[in-house]
Amino acid sequence: MLLKLGLFFGTFFFMEGFAWFTHKYIMHGIMWNWHESHHVHHNEVLEKNDLFSVVFGLVSTVTIIVGDLVPELWFLFWIGLGVALYGTFYFIFHDIIVHRRLKIKYVAKSKYMKRIMRAHFIHHKVHTRDGAEAFGFLYAPKKYEGGKERI
Repeated sequence: MLLKLGLFFGTFFFMEGFAWFTHKYIMHGIMWNWHESHHVHHNEVLEKNDLFSVVFGLVSTVTIIVGDLVPELWFLFWIGLGVALYGTFYFIFHDIIVHRRLKIKYVAKSKYMKRIMRAHFIHHKVHTRDGAEAFGFLYAPKKYEGGKERI
């Protein structure tokens, strides 16, 4: 059971690094045509960028199903659950708390939440493919503490 929990939580933490890499080099790179919709102001409920959630959701779902159905690949179940947990945290933080895609009032009080929210707002000051910073989602370096961005 310890190995399964290690895979589950290890995958969750690994996903932040993977998400940072994907955000910086894929979303702001060859897949900018999807991600650009997230950096421009619009009034639509959905944006092309949401296709990334569909892709990661499918990867997580298939991994969980294969890990459950194929005994030799049992570890994929726990990896898929780790990806799903990260996706859940990402959705809550990014779509609900930061971008307020669901109208739930939230006021950041902890230093951690203020820092990651500020980093994300700084990331969105750039509306082009190049020149952005702060590509993480659930972690931001301490240099993003302080400042006057909206929280």
